[in-house]
Amino acid sequence: MTETLPPPGGFLDPLPEIARSDPARIYARFDGVPLCFGDLDRETAALAGGLLARGLVPGDRVAVMLRNSREAVLVILALGRAGLVWVPVNAQARGDGLRHVLDHSAPALVIAEPDLLPEIAASGAGVPAVLQGGAGLAALPAAGTEGLPPLPAPEALAALMYTSGTTGPAKGVRVTHRMLRIAAEGVLRVTAAQPGDVLFLWEPLYHVGGAQMLGLPGLARVELAVTGGFSATRFWPQVAASGATHVHYLGGILQILLKQPPCPEERANRVRILWGGGCTAEVFAAARSRWGLAIHECYGMTEMSSITTVSDGSTGGVVGKPLPWFDISIRDTTGRALPAGMRGEIVVETADPGAFFDGYHLNPEATARTLRGGRLHTGDIGSLDQGGLLRFHGRQGDALRIRGENVSAWEIEHVVTTHPDVEDCAVTGAAAEVGEQEAVLHVQPRAGARLDPAELAEWLAPRLARYQLPRYIRIVEGFARTPSQRIMKHTLGSTAAGAWDRLAADGGRR
Repeated sequence: MTETLPPPGGFLDPLPEIARSDPARIYARFDGVPLCFGDLDRETAALAGGLLARGLVPGDRVAVMLRNSREAVLVILALGRAGLVWVPVNAQARGDGLRHVLDHSAPALVIAEPDLLPEIAASGAGVPAVLQGGAGLAALPAAGTEGLPPLPAPEALAALMYTSGTTGPAKGVRVTHRMLRIAAEGVLRVTAAQPGDVLFLWEPLYHVGGAQMLGLPGLARVELAVTGGFSATRFWPQVAASGATHVHYLGGILQILLKQPPCPEERANRVRILWGGGCTAEVFAAARSRWGLAIHECYGMTEMSSITTVSDGSTGGVVGKPLPWFDISIRDTTGRALPAGMRGEIVVETADPGAFFDGYHLNPEATARTLRGGRLHTGDIGSLDQGGLLRFHGRQGDALRIRGENVSAWEIEHVVTTHPDVEDCAVTGAAAEVGEQEAVLHVQPRAGARLDPAELAEWLAPRLARYQLPRYIRIVEGFARTPSQRIMKHTLGSTAAGAWDRLAADGGRR
């Protein structure tokens, strides 16, 4: 780790100066419709003034349940401009999950799409006030910009971002204006963006993968191409129409796209670089072969300003080296640093204290587990090679204990998804009759394909170690997903009820 730090300031700091000096410059296009910096500044200031005139005060939390749109971007930036704390809420959230985020964050106001108001009411969350997007925002009190407070300090709280909650209830990450600035600086590094580039933004703004992009046009002369969300069938036509030079991926997005039939637009576009996280060596090779694009893998977490390591695209299966303001070590359960090649927990240190969150909202126990001795313990498993390149091997909480072996669900899943008839899959653990756990493989077939559990088990046998072979296989129509398209494993249950049993089919032979 060097002492080279990101430039000072928060993510909003560059925007007013660009609006003053170059108001016609394009900040973003929303399905082709442009928004220039001058309009961005004027409209966010008006919204900020209207929210404060409504009775909110700097530091109040405001939950936002809006899909990607021009209005959503303006609202998010207006909250920051007013010194209010943005609480992003998944627009697909329902029931207990929605109630948890709203009750836990205790917002003074919720801003939501009109069609989502019944879901908020049905969740039973104790919300003091709800403002409807569109008409409700248009009816805010008119207020001049003279009464607006100064831009928030870099260390001021910008957002409470609730983690995806793939294995349990979401935790509220305290994200500062400085962290969002550092996240945008990280995007610049991993994308190697140049003036005139266009970055395709499909990921929901209520996920850090989308939020980290909002400050980017203030740091470089680039544009955002914002669309309403991810669609596997429309993805490449949307990318081509946007003129994008860079496409972000996360979770299983590349795997999903590789399962789609070829279309002309996946080659007939301006894209130079795919960038993101979750690309295995096998997917790296398949994606480069099919699309002929550079692939820049990175690694990070919301808790440490989103992007921590960056690869140069030369090697598949690695997530790169730390950005200059971070340092990575691999440690065992006692905290001892491990040598190159050994697997352990990925632990991060930083030369910029503002790059780390200061804790989870109202959750000191989880904070104490993550922040220890000036280091951030990620809960992820990794290894470093002799050259300092980081490899990612899955989540600690995603490991199973099967007949004395530690089994990575992530490693099983990445083999299963190479089957030509598998769209996606997830591995969970069920209590074993003898020993600790048995693996349950949940499989979604590709559209139009038929998957037989016994045939799939036979296909997996030479590709997995014996102890990795799932005992149970369950065929499913689809999965509940997070905003970044990760499968929400906690919705799959912890039993094997109704699943095909390999041991029963093999007469009890393991």
